[in-house]
Amino acid sequence: MNVDGLIKLEARRQAETLQMIPSENYASEAVKSAQCSVLNNKYSEGYPGKRYYQGNKYIDEIENIAIERAQKLFGVSFVNVQPYSGSPANAAAIMATVEPGEKIMGLRLSGGGHLTHGHPKITFSGKFFESVQYDVDANGLINYDEVEKLAIIEKPKLMIIGTTAYPRILDFRRFSQIAKKIDAYVLADISHIAGLVVGGVHPSPVGYADVIMTTTHKTLRGPRGAILMTNDPDLAKKIDRAVFPGLQGGPHNATTAGIAVALAEAGSLKFRNYARQIVKNARVLAEELIKYGFKLTTGGTDNHLLVVDLGGGGKDAAINLEEAGIIVNYNAVPHDTHPPANPSGIRLGTPAVTTRGMKEPEMKLIAGWINEIVNRAGEGKSVKVEVKELCKKFPVPI
Repeated sequence: MNVDGLIKLEARRQAETLQMIPSENYASEAVKSAQCSVLNNKYSEGYPGKRYYQGNKYIDEIENIAIERAQKLFGVSFVNVQPYSGSPANAAAIMATVEPGEKIMGLRLSGGGHLTHGHPKITFSGKFFESVQYDVDANGLINYDEVEKLAIIEKPKLMIIGTTAYPRILDFRRFSQIAKKIDAYVLADISHIAGLVVGGVHPSPVGYADVIMTTTHKTLRGPRGAILMTNDPDLAKKIDRAVFPGLQGGPHNATTAGIAVALAEAGSLKFRNYARQIVKNARVLAEELIKYGFKLTTGGTDNHLLVVDLGGGGKDAAINLEEAGIIVNYNAVPHDTHPPANPSGIRLGTPAVTTRGMKEPEMKLIAGWINEIVNRAGEGKSVKVEVKELCKKFPVPI
């Protein structure tokens, strides 16, 4: 089969299944149109007004629009929209704030953190910088008093606050207070919650973090890119240099245009309502799963995702759910004793199904189906049929 045929099959798969991996979503047709444009033909090393290639008059205007929209949406003075994705953006943020070999501090991966937040040995952040990892407590929650104690002992130059599998509100103010005591920078990685922040259902790190990084897909529903932000003029210059020429060459102009379109969409009342519904849906889904006897890390959720602790067999559960048309990912739980290749839990979220228009009644249906599959309380084949019927009622937006 050729590539075009495989793309069509993937489109069908997305249409007929429930996309519940919390880091995935559906970009609008306007965003996709920008990404599939002639902008892919242009090379644009440098920044608006300071390019190393000619012919960038309109590219400059597009990038400036993306910057201005991000400034307005997030309430910041400086924005760089050129990072290719979240991991390179975090690398640039670290490069702008610390020197190789200096100490950084981030949340442990199994506690809900990210590889680029200092995971030891196998990542750039753990190889080229001295890394100290804080963890969650026995209830799966960040204990800020314990974080403070560790920070005072270790005195990292950079503290990273950001998560990929943490279902609670993050206290940016408290992190800022801790960092001030040890004269450390704060990097807020809001990749997962950026849409919730601009939608008004999660506190903003602006005013507390020295550098803010977010990807532009996930809850923002844009293309696969990233943004770096700050209100510090000195850090702004360092971030620009870290992105280019520090880590990459010319920006992906079509992605920049897609980001500009997505940011315009995220500034609408419709998007704010969408963000609120994400959280409502996640809470109902969590409550229903708890009723079925599932154990959720932290006991529930305040945001867009939840992590279910199955006590083992997370990979098998994710595979079985996929067979039934419910797409989640297997995931480590706090203090997991099982290996990453087959951890104890699964991670799921509501951004994509909310984009399709699903609300609380549909979350109750989905929780019942998850119970039938994971606890073998029903027939998987019948669930698959029911999932397809629900997907027909709530088609992928085009």
